[in-house]
Amino acid sequence: MEFISAQLQAYVTQHSSEESALLAKINRETHLEVLQPRMLSGHFQGRVLSMLSQLLQPTNILEIGTYTGYSALCLAEGLRPDGKLLTIDVNEELEMRVRGYFAASAFAAQIDYQIGDAAQLIPSLAISFDLIFIDADKQQYPLYYEQALEKLRPGGFILIDNVLWSGKVLDDKHQDKDSVLLRELNLKISQDPRVERVLLPIRDGLYLIRKK
Repeated sequence: MEFISAQLQAYVTQHSSEESALLAKINRETHLEVLQPRMLSGHFQGRVLSMLSQLLQPTNILEIGTYTGYSALCLAEGLRPDGKLLTIDVNEELEMRVRGYFAASAFAAQIDYQIGDAAQLIPSLAISFDLIFIDADKQQYPLYYEQALEKLRPGGFILIDNVLWSGKVLDDKHQDKDSVLLRELNLKISQDPRVERVLLPIRDGLYLIRKK
C-alpha cells in the first residue's frame, strides 16, 4: 500500500535534500540486482533517518537489519566525529556487496558490520546506545524492542520501521502472523510507561520512541 500518491511522493522527495552519489548507487543497484528491493529505506526515508541522527548527534548507534547498507549510511551522517555505528544482519549473501559500499563511504572507519543473529549478539554488547534502528525480522520485533530498551541510555531513541505494515494493522481481517504481531506491538508501545513515543506515517510507518 502506498499511503500517499506517487505524485505527492515525488514532490516530497524533490523538495528534500538530495541523496549522495553513493546512496543513489546503492538505491539503483539494489533495485536492479537484489531481491525484495522494497526493503530499502530509499531516498525520502533515508533523509528522515539522516536528519533525526543529525539532530541527536549520537556517539553510539545500533542498527538491527542492514540489508544493503543504505539506512546505515544515512544514520552515520549524524554521528559525532568519534562515534560508532554497529549494524547487524543475518544475510551472508549480501556481505561482500555491503562491505564494498561501506568501504567506499566517508564512514568506513566508524561502521562495524557484523553478520549473525542479532538476538544472540545484542545481550553481549557492553555499550550504551544513543540511537537504535530496528528494521529486521518482524517476528523478532518484540524481543528486539526489549533488548533495545535494555541497551539504550535514558533519553535515547529507538526507531522501528514498517509498523503500519501496508495498512494491515488497521484491519483485523488480516490475521497473518506479521500483521497480528505488529498490531500487538504497536499497542504495547503505545501503553508502555517506560517511553514517550510518536508513530510517524512515513513510508510504511516509523515509530519514534524515547526512553524516559
